[in-house]
Amino acid sequence: MIAVLQFGGSNCDRDAVQALASLGIEAERVWHEDGLPESVDGIVVPGGFSYGDYLRAGAMAARSPIMAEVREAADSGTPVLGICNGAQIGCESALTPGAFTTNESARFQCEHVHLRVENADTPWTAAYDEGDVIDLPIAHGEGRFEIEDGKLDELEADDRILFRYCAADGTVTDAANPNGSKGNVAGVTGEAGDHVAVLMPHPERATLADVGATDGAGILDGFEV
Repeated sequence: MIAVLQFGGSNCDRDAVQALASLGIEAERVWHEDGLPESVDGIVVPGGFSYGDYLRAGAMAARSPIMAEVREAADSGTPVLGICNGAQIGCESALTPGAFTTNESARFQCEHVHLRVENADTPWTAAYDEGDVIDLPIAHGEGRFEIEDGKLDELEADDRILFRYCAADGTVTDAANPNGSKGNVAGVTGEAGDHVAVLMPHPERATLADVGATDGAGILDGFEV
């Protein structure tokens, strides 16, 4: 069973449960105050606006006791995927490096973007080939990935960048970067290993053909790998 966390202000938890169910993956919402169930096969930290993004996005949820449990589970090899606000929480919890901050435009960005697969040798990208371009929606006001230049170089060297924002032909350009993320980075893997990852776009909103997009299904299939 995949535990989909709920905090005050989460609003993509139901989406994640339904998307996983559409792929034949059992998932349940877990209220953060209840702690993780005794046995989980994976964890989703979903999108939304936990605690109204007060202080900064993800900062308050990252200090919920359940996130200490998530870190322990990650260290033990449990797959963890943070999406949008979940990515912000993941960085604030030190599950992954860097930080997500205010978009370069200082506006909320809600649109479809293209992503280039940078590393296909992870559970989250095993359905794709390196260099593949996929289409996913974004919906965030604080999605700009920031990290020290030296740390970005380390991520590059260690093959820990999952996706980059790109043009439809796979070219990585400033024009294709919707929020000003350093290096056009849209998703990275975690400190505990590539079974932990965060990304700003929403794969759970791109899993059903009848709503017009299925490119996110391969990411969520990472829980089955």
